[in-house]
Amino acid sequence: MTDLFTPAEVRNAVDLLAARSMIRLITEIDDNGAIPPRRLANTLPDLSSHQQRYATEAARAHGLVRTTPGMGLELTDVGAELADLYDALARWARHHAYPTPVCEFSSRIRHVLDLLAPSLAAQDADGRPWPSADPLPGTEADLSRPRALLIAWLAGNPQVITRVLDPEPVA
Repeated sequence: MTDLFTPAEVRNAVDLLAARSMIRLITEIDDNGAIPPRRLANTLPDLSSHQQRYATEAARAHGLVRTTPGMGLELTDVGAELADLYDALARWARHHAYPTPVCEFSSRIRHVLDLLAPSLAAQDADGRPWPSADPLPGTEADLSRPRALLIAWLAGNPQVITRVLDPEPVA
């Protein structure tokens, strides 16, 4: 796979990775370990049951989590790499006070993914090639490292660019 994707692939990946419920699920397991059976609602009380179901189904379908007998829901190696990517994106956003100086972790990640998305497509919606220069046009801060990390993760995990489930439900 090249380092550039089709606009549809980028949209599929960003829809999945930027979903608040997905960010919450992956980072919760990364920070605190496996979620015991029947404890998802207690662990993620800020998410609706529909959002919890979406996150677990999408994460399983894309190989980000697995259920281990006796342990519960845990990250796969791919899921752990995604948690590291989320941390890197959030660090960049905090360093640059993006989108605002004070912001929720999942919101920072969503905004950075939305900022990076256009530069990941081989061409824009009108069929014109995207410029390859970094930093990305229209940004003051250098996004080359977060962009490179995201491209590497997506290239290593092509299952994420394929739509498996509908986008996250709104709470």
